[in-house]
Amino acid sequence: MTEETPGFDEQQDADVTPGASSDDAAETAGPASSEAGPAGAGTDATAGLTAQLDQARTALAERTADLQRLQAEYQNYRRRVERDRVTVKEVAVAGMLSELLPVLDDIGRARDHGELVGGFKSVAESVEAVTAKLGLVQFGKEGEPFDPTIHEALMHSYAPDVTETTCVAILQPGYRIGERTIRPARVAVAEPQPGAQQAKPQADAKAEQAEAEQAEAEPEAAKPDEENGGPQEG
Repeated sequence: MTEETPGFDEQQDADVTPGASSDDAAETAGPASSEAGPAGAGTDATAGLTAQLDQARTALAERTADLQRLQAEYQNYRRRVERDRVTVKEVAVAGMLSELLPVLDDIGRARDHGELVGGFKSVAESVEAVTAKLGLVQFGKEGEPFDPTIHEALMHSYAPDVTETTCVAILQPGYRIGERTIRPARVAVAEPQPGAQQAKPQADAKAEQAEAEQAEAEPEAAKPDEENGGPQEG
């Protein structure tokens, strides 16, 4: 007969309990170690997103600069085209009006001689109105200083009554459109007479001397009255 050893089952249960405790400890430690992995992965993902954001900002700045440069070039192109358009228009109008200048000269001569009458007067005034509407301006007057940029001297003389080169006669008026001169005014000019500038200071000096002598003579003429106590009363 086999005798059962008392306390064997209790010892076996006691041996099993420590094993179960070690398994529970292993299971408890497992999730803790697995949580450390996702934390590191999240940091790497944030760094990647930051780098992508920086790249996107850099690309946006470059595209913005390109658009600004293109806009500036387009504005310059528009201004250049508008300037060229105005220039071409002025050249075309100037070329057409240049052919009408002889007609305007004939109208001016007819007006000076009193021949601008009747139907011819109406036609002449209509032609002048059309040319003025297109921007044609006449210039050139007697007595104005000579300017070689807008005047063409056809005759030259000396005059004692001028202090600088002066237009003394307008042989043909000048015409311009805006700042563009179509034809300079053809004039006769006069320059100061040689020696006139030297004679003028001498004349001024003589006049000043005469005034000084007259001022000195006036007090002497008044002295007799002062010495006699003034003019006698009648």
